[in-house]
Amino acid sequence: MELKFINSIECKQGAVRAVRFNVDGSYCLTCGSDKKVKLWNPYRGVALKTYGGHANEVLDASASCDSSQVVSCGMDKSVIVWDVATGNPVRRLRGHAGPVTTVRFNEESTMAISGSHDNSVMCWDIRSRSQDPVQTLREAKDTVSSIRVTDHEILAASYDSRIRRYDIRIGELLVDYVGEAATCASFTRDGQCIVISCGDGVIRLMDKDTGELLGEFTGHAADDLCLESSVDCKDTHILSGSGDGKLWIWDLVTQKVVQKLSDNNLSEKIHPVVSICVHPQRNCILAASGGTILMWDTDENDSKY
Repeated sequence: MELKFINSIECKQGAVRAVRFNVDGSYCLTCGSDKKVKLWNPYRGVALKTYGGHANEVLDASASCDSSQVVSCGMDKSVIVWDVATGNPVRRLRGHAGPVTTVRFNEESTMAISGSHDNSVMCWDIRSRSQDPVQTLREAKDTVSSIRVTDHEILAASYDSRIRRYDIRIGELLVDYVGEAATCASFTRDGQCIVISCGDGVIRLMDKDTGELLGEFTGHAADDLCLESSVDCKDTHILSGSGDGKLWIWDLVTQKVVQKLSDNNLSEKIHPVVSICVHPQRNCILAASGGTILMWDTDENDSKY
């Protein structure tokens, strides 16, 4: 996987806390410390819409399956559902007692699932007029750092050194202890494994069903940062942000570093890469570094631009 630097976008919204592709990868969202969410065409570097309504920094966002709505969350303890076309807030959900760190839609985008500093995961019915969550999951003993949702599971990572999988179909909770604060947990594309970024600077690859540790990926600078990690779209490489301002890439099988990517025009001040997102269908990667988002793509995708 030979990635090359394609684009750098200065978002002009303070520090970018998170960057997220929409469901088909044609657009992306950025969450800023300026209390706003922006919708972009990242291939042309064009801002399409700005969503302003949070009272503090925005920490995460997610687009619905038909890209008609966006859900965001932030330091103001709220979850907001936005109409993409008008830019207006549709719902404001205020059930959390602390900053809301992470939010995702379910597969049908009928529910929003949020995680917070208050140690809880809340499930909100987007179609209902109720201001209360339909379910609150309080098993975590510390901040919930990331949420991932499949058609039947909720995967929650927490600073209490555990990842929790809630099987929605049968109402079962499975807990894995990883030994260090989990700053991010995500499924591999085949759904068989879980990639976990940990506070000790190690990324752990775990078998989802058995809990067996399959690999450890190290070398990047964790620096007490809440870094995100992921797999590429072919499940062959592990990707992570780093405190040194680079995107680190390891071979999943050999666990060796194969690339360390940075902005081609590195400024004197290096900002950590804290948030990364992989295109849903191909190896195109977005990363948030300071107030900028960076894009890399593989050579065979040159025709996309």
